[in-house]
Amino acid sequence: MSTEIETIYQPHRKSLYELDGRKVRERQGTPLTTEPVVGLDGSCVVPAPAISDPESRRWNRLDVVWLLFLMGLAVLPPHWEIHKQLILIAIGIVQLLEAKIVSRMPVRGVTYVIVLKILLATLLIDHTSEVAINSSYWPIYFFPVVTAALYCGPWITLLWTLISSGAYCSLLYPALQDYDLTPEAAEYLGLRIMFLFLAAIVVNRFSEDGRHQTQLYRDLAGRLAETNRQLEHAQAEARRSERLAALGQLSAGLAHEIRNPLGVIKGSAEMLSQKLEASAELPRELAGYILTETNRLSALVTEFLDFARPLHAQLAPGNLTALLDRALGIVQSRWKGKPVRVERQYAAELPLVPLDESLCEQAFLNLVQNAYEAMEDNGGTLRVDVHPAEQDGRDGLRVLLADTGPGVAKELQEEIFNPFVTTKKTGVGLGLSIVSKVIDGHHGSIRVENSPKGGAVFTLFFPLEEIEEELSSEAINTKWKRHNRESEQ
Repeated sequence: MSTEIETIYQPHRKSLYELDGRKVRERQGTPLTTEPVVGLDGSCVVPAPAISDPESRRWNRLDVVWLLFLMGLAVLPPHWEIHKQLILIAIGIVQLLEAKIVSRMPVRGVTYVIVLKILLATLLIDHTSEVAINSSYWPIYFFPVVTAALYCGPWITLLWTLISSGAYCSLLYPALQDYDLTPEAAEYLGLRIMFLFLAAIVVNRFSEDGRHQTQLYRDLAGRLAETNRQLEHAQAEARRSERLAALGQLSAGLAHEIRNPLGVIKGSAEMLSQKLEASAELPRELAGYILTETNRLSALVTEFLDFARPLHAQLAPGNLTALLDRALGIVQSRWKGKPVRVERQYAAELPLVPLDESLCEQAFLNLVQNAYEAMEDNGGTLRVDVHPAEQDGRDGLRVLLADTGPGVAKELQEEIFNPFVTTKKTGVGLGLSIVSKVIDGHHGSIRVENSPKGGAVFTLFFPLEEIEEELSSEAINTKWKRHNRESEQ
């Protein structure tokens, strides 16, 4: 079984190796190896990685190598068979156009290319021997088999290999009209078929490994790109924090310098008002203006100091929805504008959040007050939504405050949390800067966007993971004692 004979069929009433009156000698000692596979399929000439992306297949030196192999086949016997030369040219054209066909039709293109190669391989074998099944060009079937192994999965590759083997075995039918299939010839035929399947499995294995590595590289590139975006965002936040810190120091200095003379002016205005109670109306009115404006400047200075003061959040487990309800009640009780309807959508059994109640209440008051003022002219609806969420791999609570006002201009959405940026006619634009500072102190995040139906949507995220890291032992003990008291009751 280690030898290969040129003729593998026994003719009726003829000698075993007699064809057309000539005697063909058996070639002894020629081992049947897979070297013709390497010689005929350019993609297997060198141990290159499997091609997983059709668009990556471009004209390169490897194309020149397998074209040289095709030219070598063209000069081998039979020399003057014009059909053989035309078929080899067609195979070369299909191989050159394969990348473009597959890139334009990723699914059907692979099928078209493999079918064309099977047909051309069958035609080539049929025109290179008097008995087609005896053709020495039978390794040409490695072309469609290897193509299937490069582009398809394991099972589809085996299916295409089975179809290629069927096309090759179909050449048995005309041969059996004149010859008998001997057991030895059947063994050699089966051996050739096994080599087709073996090549398909080996090439597909390397191709699958290449596709897997390519996918890993793409995933890694995606993660690197996301990491770069997060790094750029962190750098922008760091720069903003530096600007805010410098501005805070400047504001604190100015506020302290202004507050002292402002206190003197306010005290003098109060004394003047008391002295002028019995005087004419105009002096009393002017004194009242001084006192009113002094109070307004005092509130403004206080706001500057709140913004400039270093934030030291004392985190303790707290009920976020209770703070929201308190802030909503305070703003609603003071509101004198058009009616605003509040819609609450709180998820059930929300966990406690590590927060500083005083700072969070201040932040919620600012946000709710801004929402009410945005709907001052026509009234509207304020929707408050609290539900569990995950952000950057951290569990927490997400708070949405959505109003039906005019919204925030897109060019201001990135800058609205910077100091002195405001959309109001009055005010200095420190409210949202203070809110952002408070949320940063809770290791959370805040962003603003416009709703498709109109209005601004502020989204806040409060993480839960710091609850074990930053809570003091007193807060935990207090919570435990309260829980025990409720259980006893």
